[in-house]
Amino acid sequence: TIIYEMHVRGFTRHSSSGVEHPGTYRGVIEKIPYLKSLGVTAVELMPVHEFPILDIHGNVPGRVNYWGYDPMAFFSPHRGYASDVSPGGQVREFKEMVRALHQAGIEVILDVVFNHTCEGNELGPTLSFKGLENQVYYMLDNGGSRYKNFSGCGNTVNGNHPIVREMIFHCLRHWVHNYHIDGFRFDLASILSRDRHGNLVPNPPLVEAIAEDPMLADTKIIAEAWDAAGAYQVGQFGQHRWAEWNGRYRDDARRFWRGDPGLLGPFATRLAGSSDLYQPGGRNPYHSINFITSHDGFTLNDLHSYVDKHNEQNNEGNRDGDNNNFGMNYGVEGPTRRKSVDRIRLRQIKNNLATLLLSQGVPMILYGDECRRTQQGNNNAYCQDNEISWFDWDLVRQHEELVRFCRGLVEFRRRQPTVRRKNFLSGQPTPLSEMPDVNWYSALGTAVDWGGPERTLGCLLAAPDPKDDPLRHGRDILLLFNASPESRQFILPPIAKGIKWRLLVDTASDSPDDIYTDGNGPPLPTSGRLTLLDRSMRCYVSSEPPLRLPPKI
Repeated sequence: TIIYEMHVRGFTRHSSSGVEHPGTYRGVIEKIPYLKSLGVTAVELMPVHEFPILDIHGNVPGRVNYWGYDPMAFFSPHRGYASDVSPGGQVREFKEMVRALHQAGIEVILDVVFNHTCEGNELGPTLSFKGLENQVYYMLDNGGSRYKNFSGCGNTVNGNHPIVREMIFHCLRHWVHNYHIDGFRFDLASILSRDRHGNLVPNPPLVEAIAEDPMLADTKIIAEAWDAAGAYQVGQFGQHRWAEWNGRYRDDARRFWRGDPGLLGPFATRLAGSSDLYQPGGRNPYHSINFITSHDGFTLNDLHSYVDKHNEQNNEGNRDGDNNNFGMNYGVEGPTRRKSVDRIRLRQIKNNLATLLLSQGVPMILYGDECRRTQQGNNNAYCQDNEISWFDWDLVRQHEELVRFCRGLVEFRRRQPTVRRKNFLSGQPTPLSEMPDVNWYSALGTAVDWGGPERTLGCLLAAPDPKDDPLRHGRDILLLFNASPESRQFILPPIAKGIKWRLLVDTASDSPDDIYTDGNGPPLPTSGRLTLLDRSMRCYVSSEPPLRLPPKI
């Protein structure tokens, strides 16, 4: 699976989209050829449950609820995304979109918000649950006169109450049965682990029941395993079927490429599937949803263009949004005409995309990152229904070389089982090979000093065992990383010198020499020595299927 996180309206609302129905479900249909050309296998849609478009609490007059994380009706598609304004038009059009995506081989995952509603706190309006049974549907405090606020949005849904739990089940089944949805991403899912008093409980009934519900057995379930009140359960949310947005992956990858010292161990662990988080609980690499950017934060372009957030247009005094972004601007805050600065930024974007798409686990790309979409430094664009958030399709043409680079990585990942393992790497030889399934080494070709200040790393991945790769599509893969601000020479270890290597990726090269998807990239120097430019990485692939030892008798 390769996930593409996107906003239904923002994907085609820009005047450059060229679609007949901009900002709608039908607009998404018109752009399916682009999604297919990228090679992504699933779209993760930001909230499509019915929600009020305007800020009904009146905090800022005229402020819109662009993202949609303020649900009002869990069972209905948002009518504002439908071009068909007739009664039931949003239902028909949403189904039409899902059907078209499925016909293109693309799954549909919904971002669902069961942690709060748009009714807000005790000062908010009564629209649904408050009028039905306030003390059942919400967590209350102070004798029932105030709302617990673990969501940061004024109220908290009491998800583990039997009645509320049943409502959530009916809702999930409704979307799977009637709309043929393939999966759900649960916003602030740690709230689903709290009892009515707000305490985190082991084996929460709602979380376990979702994983065990037979009607959801073939449905992807993904947790954002934290909440606004300090709960952080990445690696510990639920069991078995639950995948998670891996926030540790995001932070460690960002910090490594920023050049922070002491990140070799964490970076290698994330690259290898985050076994420290998921193996103890009996889960697998594919339970880690790897991402470097998402809707919540900087875009990939902005991550390498800004040090500080610039959310002034949200009219909250720039107080909103995360302050810990691990971004770099390379000497200029925001847009620049300095080619030397932009060259570094582009290289870092390529580094991030290549790292993401060559890691064990499931990658998630934020829409527009493949063409340098910018939000002008806004890392919390929840209320920006304008060009700050919309996908500018002119960028696809302007940055067609980066789009090509991203497509090439996606194509390679889809056909290469070496970077899509079902089980964690062990560092031990496979049954039919003398080479460990993973081997880490320093730039000198020696053992890695995991606690040292170095910012260079080598990784040799052996092709999967034939029993896991019966078609023998797997190849040995050599990854070289240089996150330092200086060029570094790498010396291959003896175990890598007997293999015929061809270049797949060189993030320091200009297009078309930055990626070779045809397998005919330049061979690795026979000397086993090569120089990586500052802040760059390379990936080499064995030109032939690896030779395996005959089984012992």
